[in-house]
Amino acid sequence: MSKDLKTLVNEKGEKISPVLPEGVKNFLIDIDGTITDDVPNEEPERMAHCVPYPDALEICNKWYDEGHIITFFTSRTEEHREITETWLKKHGFKYHGLLVGKPRGGNYHWIDNHMVKATRFKGKFTDLVKKNKEIEVFES
Repeated sequence: MSKDLKTLVNEKGEKISPVLPEGVKNFLIDIDGTITDDVPNEEPERMAHCVPYPDALEICNKWYDEGHIITFFTSRTEEHREITETWLKKHGFKYHGLLVGKPRGGNYHWIDNHMVKATRFKGKFTDLVKKNKEIEVFES
């Protein structure tokens, strides 16, 4: 699949933020507690020695191979970037980017002008399935 962004324009003919081609997903995947054990920033020595969850490695690399964008994001800080990149490479994760400095504490509420889908990790990576759930939206 091509990752070439599609140019969009608004009703005035002005360029607006581009989008990925149909079928290509931008996966933003947390690290600690999602693809490996939950290691807090206060114990960085554990970051080099934890092991990936096998199903996470398999599914993330499958999505990468299918042409999706894989970006890991984490509450680890910039000082943990090198150890994190080394760990990802050591264990064979295929990815496009790493974002550090995600706010800590959970209870995330993402507001964006692009479509956002959220999937809460509950212990096992699998292919995604569609389910109808209640969501919060802005009042029209």
